[in-house]
Amino acid sequence: MALVSNTINYVDDDTLLEGFFAYDDRFSGRLPAVLICHAWGGRDDFVKQKAEQLAAMGYFAFAVDMYGEGKTGSTNEEKMALMQPFMDDRAMLQKRINAALYAVTLLPWVDDKKIAAIGFCFGGLCALDLARSGANIKGAVSFHGLLNKPDFVADKSVSANVLALHGYDDPMTPPAVLNEFADEMTALNVDWQLHSYGNTQHAFTNPLANDPELGLIYDATAEQRAWLSMQNFLAEIFSH
Repeated sequence: MALVSNTINYVDDDTLLEGFFAYDDRFSGRLPAVLICHAWGGRDDFVKQKAEQLAAMGYFAFAVDMYGEGKTGSTNEEKMALMQPFMDDRAMLQKRINAALYAVTLLPWVDDKKIAAIGFCFGGLCALDLARSGANIKGAVSFHGLLNKPDFVADKSVSANVLALHGYDDPMTPPAVLNEFADEMTALNVDWQLHSYGNTQHAFTNPLANDPELGLIYDATAEQRAWLSMQNFLAEIFSH
């Protein structure tokens, strides 16, 4: 009995994408699946570690590749260059994240009636946009994600529950944006939650985050609280 993990190729039209999956073979049968959406740097070791943590809880964890061929950026400039096209074209972003969802539904280990998405920073926006697209998922969780809504409305109703875990002092998503997000979710008739952590900035779940100028600061207490909130949320949405 052991953790099973590997990379797996999937496609979005002619773009080859390289996901990473993990599950624990102690758990039998088809498993609830959790898509993990990476931050602006790409599908790196951070989301791989999160996939392994989720696998140990009994989920089939799938770390999404938004950029193609497992590309990652090392400098802030490289990361911005990878992320910005998706920020400029949210329809493209939603199409790319839906390609990951489709790939996961085809996997033999997955209970395709029980799928959720989580994401960090840029990945939080990806998870939320998957929900916004009307995708058939149970829930979406954003960790210090970008919360601004797209400039178009999906032609499907949003069925996913939503949990946003946010640092109140996050300079990338100030309080006014929180109110807009709450209004948006309410207007969409979503079952939504927003947990806002005081004295907490952006990227609070990442132990390597240490850039006060950009407001990227790790906070172990907020990380622990947020991860526990996610666990409770996933247990709830997958219970029915």
